[in-house]
Amino acid sequence: MSSVNQPRFIIFSQHGLSDTNSEMLSLAHKVAPPNSHIVAPNLGIVKTYFKIEPLIDKVEKEALQAFDQYPNIPVRIIATSLGGVVWVEVLSRNREWWSKIESLVLLGSPIGGSDLARMIDPFGWGIGMAKYLGENRRPLAEKITAIVPTLVVTGNTTGGSDGTVTIESTKLKHAHFVCINGVSHPSLKSAPAVARSIQVFWEKPRKPLPAPKVTLISELIEHFRRVQGITDANSADVQYSNIVHSFTDGTTIRTWVNGFGVYHVFIVNADRRCQYAGFVGWVHIAGLETAIDKAKKIF
Repeated sequence: MSSVNQPRFIIFSQHGLSDTNSEMLSLAHKVAPPNSHIVAPNLGIVKTYFKIEPLIDKVEKEALQAFDQYPNIPVRIIATSLGGVVWVEVLSRNREWWSKIESLVLLGSPIGGSDLARMIDPFGWGIGMAKYLGENRRPLAEKITAIVPTLVVTGNTTGGSDGTVTIESTKLKHAHFVCINGVSHPSLKSAPAVARSIQVFWEKPRKPLPAPKVTLISELIEHFRRVQGITDANSADVQYSNIVHSFTDGTTIRTWVNGFGVYHVFIVNADRRCQYAGFVGWVHIAGLETAIDKAKKIF
């Protein structure tokens, strides 16, 4: 194909759960540079409630078609919520694509695992899409974000979530991060501040951020994220917690058990700001308690 007829970019824009591609298509048109080829797969509202594999297959198929049509065009991806989870799976299965991807933008995607999904399907028995949204895909995603320049945008309406997805579950190493107060989960697709954040990210070439420096807090976060069955929680719930251990630098470990018996752990810095929030269900409480005891001894 003549270069005159080729687009400047391929823009993939992926919707999430209980939605069609309408708003994400509109967002893509708002932020895409002129002469971009936009692909916004419509997964179907009903299908987003059940199994993730057909959704992965559909996005992968449409991506392959675009790559076949325009094999040497740089790619930008925008994906919201479940759409971001789908794209992490697609890219994890197609590492040879990474060199094509100029940027990945994730809007409110619970890559660390959705707390709401865990509540619906606490044992991972397979209750619809909750089974898949409750999984922690951070290890997969951080292999991608170490190579592909990534922007994470999250809203904040509760102090620790966008009303649907916890801020904690969206955070990824190597990714640039923007948290926008007052923007709810559904509004991530239409809020002007979100569109502007994407445009700013695209205005100049970006590189993945280096891994954060190793500190007591970063080590504690990694320690607790290794606990079996743990899920990122709403950091706003730290207000209900009690200190169970204090370190010499002022960092504290705090815990809280909510009315349903769900056991929470928080890491709070010397300025009393919550740096990490996680929870486990009943069957994993003993494991979390063991991890807390180990943290007291080894850090």
